[in-house]
Amino acid sequence: MPLLTIEAVHKKYGPRTALADVSLRVAPGETVGLVGESGSGKSTLARLALGLLAPDSGTVRFADQDPYRLRGRSARSVRARLQFVPQHPRGSLNPALRAGAAVADPLRLHGTPRRDRPEQVAELFQQVGLKPELARRYPRELSGGQLQRVALARALATRPELVVCDEPTSALDRSVQARLLDLLTGLQERTGLAFLFISHDLAVVRRLAHRVLVLRNGVVVEQGPAEQLWSDPQHPYTRALLDAATDQLPNPITH
Repeated sequence: MPLLTIEAVHKKYGPRTALADVSLRVAPGETVGLVGESGSGKSTLARLALGLLAPDSGTVRFADQDPYRLRGRSARSVRARLQFVPQHPRGSLNPALRAGAAVADPLRLHGTPRRDRPEQVAELFQQVGLKPELARRYPRELSGGQLQRVALARALATRPELVVCDEPTSALDRSVQARLLDLLTGLQERTGLAFLFISHDLAVVRRLAHRVLVLRNGVVVEQGPAEQLWSDPQHPYTRALLDAATDQLPNPITH
């Protein structure tokens, strides 16, 4: 059974159609890439998947539940299993909190005893390739790549089954991007974690994703295995995205 199922969703903001008849599925242990330019509807679809928005029509189901309609204990349970990594972690982290406190916050919210949190934070830092002593630093004292790993550690704190990543590499240079993508792939291999990975860059998505959906003006114009879209794109828009991906990441992951 898929972890996440989105079926024929439509979403409008006033007269503007953000999504039209969009469907996707993410299975356990799978990475689905969602590619499109700015304004294509990618972030709207991410918010629907996370239960932050309700579709105008169609259905969104995570673990066979509608995340938007859950309340109380049921909502907290689903939130623990479905997490998010933002595009700009510097803006999403409280500048007054040390990095370790930011990672400990979801542990607190989900009932981890105070005495157990420091050890778990240290383990999470190590899991994402950060030295535990960096937990004492404030966000302003960390690089962009380190901040993105802190955001990932925070998402992993509740041991989720699916993480929605919204352009997490867009502000990083190519070498840092490659290391972060290798980290995500390694996490998936070790834990069976699933990802919905959103990007405007088809070269980035090719390295990580098993399947890819190409979104344009709120409509899925093409979808299929990542290597198939890379080697034999069928839609002109997909070919245009490939042409734009001139600065390619080397050594794509073979699935």
